[in-house]
Amino acid sequence: MSLFPPSSTISPRRPPALMAALAVAAVAGCATVASPDRTLPDVPVPAAWSSTSAAATAGGATVEDTSARQPASPASLVEWWRNFDDPDLAALVARALEANTSVRGAQAALAQARALRDVQAAGLRPTLDGSASAQRARPAGGDTSNRFQAGLDASWELDVFGGRRSAVEAAEADVRAAQASLADAQVSLAAEAALAYIELRGLQSRLAIARRNLATQNETLQLAQWRTQAGLTTSVEVEQARAAAEQTAAQVPALENGIAQARHALAVLTGQAPGALQSALDDAREVPQPAGELALAIPAETLRQRPDVRRAEERIGAALARVSQADAARYPSFRLGGTLGLSAPTLGGLGSSAAIVDSLLAAVSVPLFDGGAARAQVRVQEAALEQARVAYQEVVLNALKEVEDSLVALRGDRERLARLRNAAEAAANAALLAQNRYASGLIDFQVVLDTQRTLLSTQEGVAITAASVSADHVRLYKALGGGWK
Repeated sequence: MSLFPPSSTISPRRPPALMAALAVAAVAGCATVASPDRTLPDVPVPAAWSSTSAAATAGGATVEDTSARQPASPASLVEWWRNFDDPDLAALVARALEANTSVRGAQAALAQARALRDVQAAGLRPTLDGSASAQRARPAGGDTSNRFQAGLDASWELDVFGGRRSAVEAAEADVRAAQASLADAQVSLAAEAALAYIELRGLQSRLAIARRNLATQNETLQLAQWRTQAGLTTSVEVEQARAAAEQTAAQVPALENGIAQARHALAVLTGQAPGALQSALDDAREVPQPAGELALAIPAETLRQRPDVRRAEERIGAALARVSQADAARYPSFRLGGTLGLSAPTLGGLGSSAAIVDSLLAAVSVPLFDGGAARAQVRVQEAALEQARVAYQEVVLNALKEVEDSLVALRGDRERLARLRNAAEAAANAALLAQNRYASGLIDFQVVLDTQRTLLSTQEGVAITAASVSADHVRLYKALGGGWK
């Protein structure tokens, strides 16, 4: 296109400087700003999850793949911790989301991004400044003179090539990325608080198991002592019983330390001093298990729900806008300015028409030679765009991996838990039978020790795996992008 009017209307009286400015504007108007590829990087996303189980198993809720039908609504994942039906867990997560320092820091970063966006948006509008001054001067050998001035200065840089609009677009994308970062902090924090709570309840269950087995072993020790006093056995059995009881007793302080540290971690996650939850979480409870059915959305829906994927996508948008901004800087810039003021030797004179001073300025700035800096800056932003694209691909692949890993872990731990519960039931029966027969002198004491060790090991395995199943659900909820609105 051309900014020139028809030749018959061009006035030969126009100054050469104005003609040069018009020529530059015409050349610049015919130039085109580079338009980088705005499509997202191609990442292979499967149509369905490879690791799903539609059959319910002991110790947890059903995991159902909904790839072949309508996917589950993301709203069902907003407060996934309520599926555990544990008031303490729900209260801790709610407090953590409100008071944790990482969430508050992400909220401040979002406020900063919004303010920076407003700064860039202000550059699209004209600026208006007011000024006033009073001067009293007396030259050497002359009379004293006064000068009073007041005025308004206005300026506006025309965004002909869209550089400032691109800066606003980049700032808008930064705001959306900051919003996604806040959501990601919320998702991670909810999962971290739930995992710490599950660890606490798991340790409390293991402590209860250790104390019950210690009581049984102390009874066996007492029985061995009685039999030794009656001359029915030797002191070797007494020492073996004492050794087994002491080994179990040694687990108690270690578990108590772990419980205290888990409480400390939960307190800090909820923005409190480490000892704040000492009394609130002192009473032992069972490890919470999720209730109901968890419907898995298709992978594509899951990626849209995850805030880290959204953040990576917005960073590509910001990088695209900055490429356009850097390219626009290679072309001329145009500025309009004007001044309207009053100037008089006396204050009263400011009210007369003769005191009015006004001016209007149109300016163009053309980059002629910068040693290739402008083009290099475009290449800098293009490289940043490529980095954002690669980062997006990495985030998507890691997101898919997290869901698949969580599904595999959940399926394996459920099966292991079912087997361990069967083993624990058999071990409890064997231990009871062995102790009764030993009291009657029908079996060797070594059988009693072996059955008690097996019982302790299997019961502890049940407690550990039950906590793992709950933790697997938490990690799956997190991998699916649950925990934010």
